[in-house]
Amino acid sequence: MLPGRETCLLQAVRVVRTSVSSKAKVERFHNGTLQMLVALYEEAEKPNNALDFLKQHLGVAGQESADTVALQQELRDMRQRWELLAEENKGLKNRLQRYEPTQEDGAAE
Repeated sequence: MLPGRETCLLQAVRVVRTSVSSKAKVERFHNGTLQMLVALYEEAEKPNNALDFLKQHLGVAGQESADTVALQQELRDMRQRWELLAEENKGLKNRLQRYEPTQEDGAAE
């Protein structure tokens, strides 16, 4: 087995394990899972993203769960907050530098 195929199959197995959380889902996806993994193995050109491959074969490509949408919004909010805090930090460092020069600056004078 080629390393690329092995990696792709392992990614696919991890995705299936983590996305299937309840017994009902396990029963519903059990039959199709093996078929998807076989299809992935037999694929001549391996997909770059095993998750997209599985989503496509599950028929959920393009659909996003409410959790995904909420997490994406939270990520955008956190990035925006990080940018604001980074600017504030930069300003505070500049103010501190004015009032308390580093030892290198003081030694040069």
